[in-house]
Amino acid sequence: MARRPKLVRLTLALITLAGALGCVVRYLGEYAVRRHHPTLRPWATVAANAFGCGVAGWAAYRLTSTMDANIHAIVLTGFCGGLTTFSSAFAIPALLAKEHHWGYSAAIIVSTPLACAAFFAVGAALGH
Repeated sequence: MARRPKLVRLTLALITLAGALGCVVRYLGEYAVRRHHPTLRPWATVAANAFGCGVAGWAAYRLTSTMDANIHAIVLTGFCGGLTTFSSAFAIPALLAKEHHWGYSAAIIVSTPLACAAFFAVGAALGH
């Protein structure tokens, strides 16, 4: 029983590190998109969320049967949690609507969940 708390602490530390890695991947992706395609439109946020959902779909199916719950939590909660963001996905359209960019706001509100669901399904299919 003495090893169990150490395993929990190690898993928590690895989830934290994987989350930090996910955040860095998200930042670098958004930086690359904005550097090569300067725009106020947050398509890099939609892409990061969709990619993260694809990884989550793959991990949910591939890692569930082959890895233990700790690895599953590290990849899904840590990395995918750091990579994706629900708050930005819907805060940015609200800001765009406030600036009277109704079309872009509506496009992001509609496209984000559709893209995320599609990428999750593709990731899950690749995980099988």
